[in-house]
Amino acid sequence: MYILDLAEELGVELLFAAGSFDGDNEAQVTAIENMLAAGVQGILIVPSDTTAIVPVIQRARDAGVIVIALDTPTNPEDATDALYATDNFKAGQLIGRWARAKFGDQPATIALLNLNPGVTVGDLRRDGFLDGFGITLDDPQVVCQQDTQGDQARGQIAMENCLAANPNINLVYTINEPAAFGAYRALEAAGRADDVVIVSIDGGCAGVAAVADGRIDATSQQYPLLMASLGVENIVAAVRGAPFARGYTDTGVALITADPQPGIESISSAEGLELCWGE
Repeated sequence: MYILDLAEELGVELLFAAGSFDGDNEAQVTAIENMLAAGVQGILIVPSDTTAIVPVIQRARDAGVIVIALDTPTNPEDATDALYATDNFKAGQLIGRWARAKFGDQPATIALLNLNPGVTVGDLRRDGFLDGFGITLDDPQVVCQQDTQGDQARGQIAMENCLAANPNINLVYTINEPAAFGAYRALEAAGRADDVVIVSIDGGCAGVAAVADGRIDATSQQYPLLMASLGVENIVAAVRGAPFARGYTDTGVALITADPQPGIESISSAEGLELCWGE
């Protein structure tokens, strides 16, 4: 694995703990406490609950541990020493602008398959999509909102719920590609897969492959391996006495689609597959 190879190259030990997007803050609190007990000098974290995690992050920082957020800013953002992340608002804007160009003057009936309350990345992506499409959350074109926790099964249930209440939906925003896969399954079962546009965010290899085969119409690709590698390098440099890069570092985003629209910058799924992450 790339990050393990980087750690070996730098001569440092990595400890791992699993988190989730379902708001399981206690698991992350326990993980940080265990890492502090183990004597770590730096922590990289993707916060599950961006507000509730702040007190234990502060305890770590008070103990002299460097804490860097990846992908998802804490609330407040300066609760960590640094943040390496996609500009999630921009990522949403890219798919919103693409969808606006795709629809042109055609009316849209929109379902929003969101993340989970209390997670900043979910709000940023959704609000960016709305901004890019040129509407606000209270626009009558938005006919359904469901939380999915970024999960495929929940994404399918959410899409089924939206279709039951609003069978004319023709545009679906999803927080990430697993939720998009669930939405596609629901649409396929309803016989609507070919006439509903799905847009998403992440750019993992499975998601880019779904753009190539038409299950997802456009996605914004982020670069989590770059986030993690920069975070590790920054912590190691600081521990060894070099200057520490504080604040926010934008790790980039690109729109991927097999249906490019005039005036909307994008890359192909073939290009996206060269840059993707995961299986």
